[in-house]
Amino acid sequence: MTTLRASPIQQYSLITLSYWAFTLTDGALRMLVVLFFHSLGFSPLEIAGLFLLYEFFGVVTNLIGGWLAAAIGLNITLQVGLGLQVAALAMLAIDSSLLTVSYVMLSQALSGIAKDLNKMSAKTSIKALVPDADQNRLYRWIALLTGSKNALKGLGFFLGGWLLAATSFQTAVMAMASMLALVLLLNLVFLQKSPAAIKWGNPLKQLFSSSDAVNRLSAARFCLFASRDIWFVVALPVFLQEELGWTYLQVGTLLATWVMVYGAIQTLTPKITGWVHQLAGQAGSANPSGKAAFVGSGVLCLLPALIVIALYLGLDATQTIVAGLFIFGVVFAVNSSVHSYLIVAYARAEGASLDIGFYYMANAGGRLVATLLSGLIYQVYGLTACLLGSSLFLVGTVLISARLPRERQ
Repeated sequence: MTTLRASPIQQYSLITLSYWAFTLTDGALRMLVVLFFHSLGFSPLEIAGLFLLYEFFGVVTNLIGGWLAAAIGLNITLQVGLGLQVAALAMLAIDSSLLTVSYVMLSQALSGIAKDLNKMSAKTSIKALVPDADQNRLYRWIALLTGSKNALKGLGFFLGGWLLAATSFQTAVMAMASMLALVLLLNLVFLQKSPAAIKWGNPLKQLFSSSDAVNRLSAARFCLFASRDIWFVVALPVFLQEELGWTYLQVGTLLATWVMVYGAIQTLTPKITGWVHQLAGQAGSANPSGKAAFVGSGVLCLLPALIVIALYLGLDATQTIVAGLFIFGVVFAVNSSVHSYLIVAYARAEGASLDIGFYYMANAGGRLVATLLSGLIYQVYGLTACLLGSSLFLVGTVLISARLPRERQ
């Protein structure tokens, strides 16, 4: 299909719009699946199982996707991701009696592939768009993209809870599939094909990063996102329904608000780290280094354990969980945004999608492990055990972050 000419900024704007639209449906679908299948009587472990292929194929996609994007172009991988998400949503628009565990897992596998193709394509595009010398702009743009994405994912959580309360599961997924199909059509008409960066060859020689900084940051990212999802993905929404008696709309609204606040804090992270830099009286660039990742993860490590202590002391469960969730979210958001900047800064100018794909493979790996543990540990031991598991993963993040470069490479 013939595309219309546009400037690089206009092209990136379309990529970002596509990423935002995808993120909205991704968040809504996650909430729809958790709440709908819990209402059908699925156990927490069974609900976690529905997302295992989603997370597993996120690992595979990030491992292969970086090489694939470098070989065929970022825009093609973005469009493939949009098409796969449309297919994943359409698969679920059948009678509820036909939605078996294996069938839903297959749909979620397509959605997992789609999500990481989109994320890798959008974030790698910034590396090509911003000159390497302009690190301040790179930091701001990464924070803006990441923060706005998570704000929209939070809106998606609310949308999923609202749709399930207002209409049927099938109507909800078909409406989202139609909207995303329109976005895909706009991409096919207006988005210009990006050139390949590498020649086709043996991908196994190009998949793993040769950079110690990228490898260590990837390991830290694995533990960081495992620390969040071990209690956020399955345990928390099920706890709110089972133990506190919350409705679909209440659960969706809380998690949506949390993710939107989380996204807003990510957008503001350059200002936050700049203030910290000034308060510390440090000279030079305020752009974060490995030291910022180390200190931030150390602070974050204490928070899940403090929530457990508050519950053990008999403080009101609703107030403790909600307040602890938002405090955790603010500190986690700063840590995540710092990581997102560091990986783009560490990535090689040639083959950036390979390094970034490897990094997000570790991100997806942490989510995969934590999703399974979230359902399993909650079902056997409850929410407090999931929170203690979160602190243990964060101890790993701290230990790994201690060896990140203290200066930007």
